[in-house]
Amino acid sequence: MLEPRRLAARAAARYMAACLGEPVGETVGYRVRLETRVSSRTRIEVVTEGVLTRLLQADPALTDTGIVIFDEFHERSLQADLGLALCLQAQEVLRPDLRLLVMSATLDAQPVAALMGGAAVLASQGRSFPTETIYCKDKIEGRIEPAVAHTVIEALSRHSGDVLVFLPGEAEIRRVQARLREIGLGPDVRLAPLYGNLPSAAQDLALLPCPAGERKVVLATAIAETSLTVEGVQVVVDSGLMRVPRFSPRTGMTRLETIGVSRAAADQRRGRAGRLGPGVCYRLWTKEADARLESSAKPEILEADLAPLALELAAWGAAEPEILRWLDTPPAGAFSQARQLLRRLGVLDAQGAITSHGQSIAEHGLHPRLAHMILTAIPHGLGSLACELAALLNGRDVFGRTGQPDADLRLRLEAVRRFKGKEGAGRDSGEMEAGQRRVLAEIRYWRRKFAIPAAEQADISACGAVLAMAYPDRIGQKRENDRFLLSNGRGAYFASIQPLSQAAWLVAAELDDQGPESRILLAAPVELVDLHRYFAGVIREVTSIVWDRTVQAVRARQEVRLGALVLKDILPDRPEPAAVQTALLQGISQEGLAILPWTKTACQYRQRLQFMHYQDPSWPDVSDAALESALADWLGPYVYGMSKASDLQRLNLTAILENLLTWEQRRELEEAAPARMEVPSGQKIAVDYSDPACPVMAVKLQELFGLAETPHLGGGKVPLTLHLLSPAQRPVQVTRDLASFWRETYFAVKKDLMGRYPKHYWPEDPWKAVPTHRTRPRGDR
Repeated sequence: MLEPRRLAARAAARYMAACLGEPVGETVGYRVRLETRVSSRTRIEVVTEGVLTRLLQADPALTDTGIVIFDEFHERSLQADLGLALCLQAQEVLRPDLRLLVMSATLDAQPVAALMGGAAVLASQGRSFPTETIYCKDKIEGRIEPAVAHTVIEALSRHSGDVLVFLPGEAEIRRVQARLREIGLGPDVRLAPLYGNLPSAAQDLALLPCPAGERKVVLATAIAETSLTVEGVQVVVDSGLMRVPRFSPRTGMTRLETIGVSRAAADQRRGRAGRLGPGVCYRLWTKEADARLESSAKPEILEADLAPLALELAAWGAAEPEILRWLDTPPAGAFSQARQLLRRLGVLDAQGAITSHGQSIAEHGLHPRLAHMILTAIPHGLGSLACELAALLNGRDVFGRTGQPDADLRLRLEAVRRFKGKEGAGRDSGEMEAGQRRVLAEIRYWRRKFAIPAAEQADISACGAVLAMAYPDRIGQKRENDRFLLSNGRGAYFASIQPLSQAAWLVAAELDDQGPESRILLAAPVELVDLHRYFAGVIREVTSIVWDRTVQAVRARQEVRLGALVLKDILPDRPEPAAVQTALLQGISQEGLAILPWTKTACQYRQRLQFMHYQDPSWPDVSDAALESALADWLGPYVYGMSKASDLQRLNLTAILENLLTWEQRRELEEAAPARMEVPSGQKIAVDYSDPACPVMAVKLQELFGLAETPHLGGGKVPLTLHLLSPAQRPVQVTRDLASFWRETYFAVKKDLMGRYPKHYWPEDPWKAVPTHRTRPRGDR
C-alpha cells in the first residue's frame, strides 16, 4: 500500500498492526527512506511512493506482490503517477494477475477507471460528523500568522477539544508558535508542531491524544490533510495556504511557491474536525473567496522538475513518455529539458539511452544531480563530503528560512559536523537540533548505500568543487556590482552583502528564479584550479575571431570556456587568415556596403551595370541586396590579408566589379551604357544611371544645336532623358523627345533665356545652328 508521505506510511502501518494486536513488522510492516520495519512474516507493506519505483525497477513483474494499493491518489504526486503508469505496463506485459487498487476521498474516479481499462468503481460514503464552517468577514491583509494566532485563541475559548492548524510551511509554523508562546496559552494547553522533517517521536507526540485535563494545538503543514487521524481534534483553523514546488523550464530551476488551497484540499482539511465527533472549521478567507476556489490542485507532473522522472523512464526502457499510460502526459518542454540535463551529467547517451553511469544513479533513488555528485566524487576521495552535501541538499535547510541569512553552504556543514562531534547542540532550538539529527541520519544512510569507507573525511574547502559536480550549470563567475554570471548563461545575485558575495567563483545550489536574474539562496565558493581539475572534460578552448564595431576591425581572442564562463582570455599570436577574412566579410555585412571606398567612378560603373541588369537579367545583379548576399564570392578574394576598415580603402571597386563581366560584356557595356556621351559641341558629358529605368544626361541647350533626334542607350532600346540646362547650368526643360522640343518648345524657351542671357547664342534655326559649349560659337560676333 502506497502512502504519499513517510509519516502517513508509518501511521497507517501502526494502526493496522494495532488492529491485529501485533507490533509493526509482523503481519504489517513499512518501508520508507532511512527506515524499514518488515520481516519474513510480513504480508502487508506500507511504503512511500518512491520505494515502489525502486521495487519496480528491481523486479518489473513484482513477483512476490499480489496487489498494489495507491492510497490518497487525489494528491497526484509525481511518484504516484509514475508508479501507476509502470504498474499498468507491468500488469499488461508481465503480470495479468497483478491487482491494482486506487483509493481517494475526493478524486474524480471516472478518468482513473478509464485509464485502468474500465476498472470497477466502488464508493463508500463512510461516516463523518457535522462540522460548522466559519468564514472571515473581511479579507486578511499582510502576513497570515497574526490572524492565525488570534483565531486559535478564539477557538480555545469558545470550543472544547484539540485544535489542528493548517499552515503552508515550517517558517509559518515557527512564527505562529512563537506568537502563541508570547501570548501564553496556559499550563493545560500544549503546542505541537507537525511536519515531515520532524523526528518520529515529535510527530507521534502531535498525533497521540493528550493526557486527561490537557489540550493541544497542532501546527501542521498539508501533511495532516489526509491519511492521518490527529487524536482529540474538534477544531480546525485553516490558513487557506499551501506550499508547492514550481519548476521553470525557462531557467531549469525549482522554487517553492505559496498558493491558495483548492476546493478538494479545503474540504479534506475541514473533514479533520469531524472525524471523532461534531466539529468546527475556521476558514481564514471570506465566503466570497470560497466560491472562487479551484476544484483541485494541479498534478505535480505538470509543474515539477522532471529529471527524476526522465531517469526512471530511461531505466525502465521507455524511450518516450507516450509509451506508458498517464492521466496527464509529462509536458514536452520540461521533459526535453530534463533529458538535456541527464545528457550533460552522462546519464543518457546521444540517442537518449541510459548509460552504465545512469544505471548506477538510478539504483540509488536519489535525485540525478546528487547521485551523480556522489559517484563522481568517490574516485577523488571526496565521497564522504558528497554524502554530507547530498543530505544537506535533499531536505529542508538545517538553519531554516529565518535567523540565518547567510547563503554559505559550508556554514551548514560545519554546524552538522559540530553537532556530530558533540561540540554544540544547534544554534537556536530543539527543532534546529532535530534538523541536524535528520541530516546525520541521511549521511549515514548514503555512506552505506554508496559504500564510502568509514575513515574517509574530506576537508570542507572542497565543498564548492563537489557541489559543482551536481550543478555544473550553476557555476558562477563574479561580475560587477557583486553579481555573478552562471555557466548556463543566466545572471545571479545575493539579496544582501555577505562574505560569499566577494568570492571570485562559486556554485549555486539553490536559486530563486522569480526575476530576470536569480537570487542566490544557497551556494559555496570554488577555486578556479578545482574547476580545471574536475571539469577538464567539458572545458573548451574557443578561438573567437569576430568583427568589433567599436574599433572597426577584426579582433581575435582565444578563450578557455566552461559553458558561458570565460576561465581564461588570451590574444592568439597568428589568427587563421581565412577566419579573419570571414570575420571581415561579416563586419562589412553588419556595417553595410557604405564602408567600402565607393569613388565617383566606382559608383557610376555599378549604376551602369545595374542599368544593363535591368534591361537583361542575365547581367550581374549589383544591387545592395545581391552584393551583400554574395560578399564572399565577388569581394572575398580581394580582402584576403586585410583586417580593418582602413585596409578596405585600398580596394579598387571599379576593377573588382569589372571582373564580374566577360570580355564580351565589357565591350557591350561601353557601347550600350557608356560612362560619357559625346554631344554635337564636341564635349563628352557624363550619363547618370542612378535610376536604371531612366538614364539622364544634363547638358547645356546650346551644345545640342543640330542634333535632330534623342540619343538612345541599351542597344537603341532606351531613350536618354535630357536635362536641358541654361547657361547658368539650371534645368529649363526635361525631355526624351528632342525633335519635339526643337519644333514646339524651343522658341518659347529661347525668348525667356535671351532676356536673361543676351550675350549668349540663340539662333533662329536650332536644327542648323552651330553647337557650342562657349558663350557664342567661334567666329560669331
